[in-house]
Amino acid sequence: MKRKLIYESLAILLFISFLGVSCSSLKPLKQSNFAVTPSPLETVGNKIPVTVNGIFPEKWFNANATVSITPVLKYAENKESESTAYTFQGEKVAGNATVIPKDRGGNFTMIFSFPYQPEMNVSELFVRFDAKIKNKPVKLPEIKVANGVIATSTLASALSTKPSVADDGFQKIIKQTQDANILFLIQNAALRQSELNKEGLAAWKKRVEEAYKDPKQNIYIEVSAYASPDGGVSLNEKLAAEREKNTTEYLEKELKKKNIDTEVNAHYTAEDWEGFRQLVQASDLQDKDLILRVLEMYPDPETREQEIKNISFVYEELAETILPQLRRSRLIANIEIIGKTDEEIMSFWENDPQKLSVEELLYATTLTDDPAQKERIYQYVTVNFPQDYRGWNNIGTLFYERGEISKAQQAFQRAIQVAPDAPEANMNMALIALLNNENDKAEELLGKASQAKDIDGALGLLYLKNGDYNKAVAAFGNTKSNNAALAQLLIKDYSRASETLVNITNPDATTAYLQAVIAARTNKYAEVLSNLQTAIIRDKSMAKRAANDLEFAKYHTDRDFIALTKQ
Repeated sequence: MKRKLIYESLAILLFISFLGVSCSSLKPLKQSNFAVTPSPLETVGNKIPVTVNGIFPEKWFNANATVSITPVLKYAENKESESTAYTFQGEKVAGNATVIPKDRGGNFTMIFSFPYQPEMNVSELFVRFDAKIKNKPVKLPEIKVANGVIATSTLASALSTKPSVADDGFQKIIKQTQDANILFLIQNAALRQSELNKEGLAAWKKRVEEAYKDPKQNIYIEVSAYASPDGGVSLNEKLAAEREKNTTEYLEKELKKKNIDTEVNAHYTAEDWEGFRQLVQASDLQDKDLILRVLEMYPDPETREQEIKNISFVYEELAETILPQLRRSRLIANIEIIGKTDEEIMSFWENDPQKLSVEELLYATTLTDDPAQKERIYQYVTVNFPQDYRGWNNIGTLFYERGEISKAQQAFQRAIQVAPDAPEANMNMALIALLNNENDKAEELLGKASQAKDIDGALGLLYLKNGDYNKAVAAFGNTKSNNAALAQLLIKDYSRASETLVNITNPDATTAYLQAVIAARTNKYAEVLSNLQTAIIRDKSMAKRAANDLEFAKYHTDRDFIALTKQ
């Protein structure tokens, strides 16, 4: 009897112990214990950033429990992507995890992201539990906390971004200037034979004659006579005028001998202080900085002259080296060389390309809309001017626009080998990097491309892919492109985005698809259907995208929408 009572007591104690353990076991949490932002999920660049705010209810967390929560995105057929687990522990557990008091419970936040893949558009976000109490596993069911991914930001495309073409240096009119000086003795306006016989003056007259006789050159002649700043202003005024008169008369006689009938524009400057400053600045005078300060401090010519003369040890050197060069008449031949006409350039290209310069060849590509013709010209440039990076870069842009990315990359790399700092080639290599989602590499390359033409599109795309939409909008400026409109859409500036899309020169399927997204966000049902129809006509794959796109979630049961996207 006594033994029976002992057994009964032990049974009661075991039952009470069982009740105690079962009451302290972890119970399944509910979906309402979790709030997901954003919901549905949404891509930022090429990632899916998620914030989950959760709550452990009062009395839920066992003091001896450890609970790890892992976010899991399930998609396609049996595919899933796990993010980093967050671990929590009870008050009696020795560890470094976040402690959750049993009596009060607690709130928690998990911030994580998934690398985006197109299959994730149709997906479900779960939280998965790994729990134990005193090293004994406790099974908790996983909980679905969000549906699907809005992937509108992934419509950003490097392929639709315009690559940078290096400009030609062709000028229809090339301006040249040829100078010659005739020097005079101090306080004298007479022309000296020694000056008139100088080689420089002979070369100047020869160049004038060549220009005048060439029907593709125009010439304008100018005479500027000067007196040096030493001496009184009235004396220098008279002296400079006489030098101008004597030089002009001499020049007109010389031009007449060669039957050159062109006007000579003559003028004089009484005291050539500007010429004085330039010569002093370029000299190796010991105290030139002191002289330059005097010029700045004293605007009055007579005061200037006196102050400079007061520096006696400097003035002697000035009188020997600087002032004699200012007693002169300057002969200036302004020449305009008229380049080949567009017709001449294309005729030479077709019949005798060797007579074209590299600048003329590169310019020739702007005279045709035929990509094959452009490619032939660039090929010719790369063969005959292999050290000019522009031929390699520009042929690469043709490959890029045709979608021949491997060939484009090889051409851009060759351009960089020839000219490592070529801004256009570096920008185009940045586009290749963005195409491969190598954003850091693209940013480095764009740092070398600040002077590249059309860099706004590449910079805007980089900011788009980094999820910095406001910077993207600023970088695009007034660019009319799908990417620019997408950036405006993502900051919810729907009016501006619509205007951008309407003004795109060559709209494509993405253009119409973005217009449909804007229509859906602004509740314009008819425009949703009409724009989607246009997008699908241009690219049939848009039907499948729209059918699964949560941008159009409220239309997924609409009969007309289903009929349109069921292709």
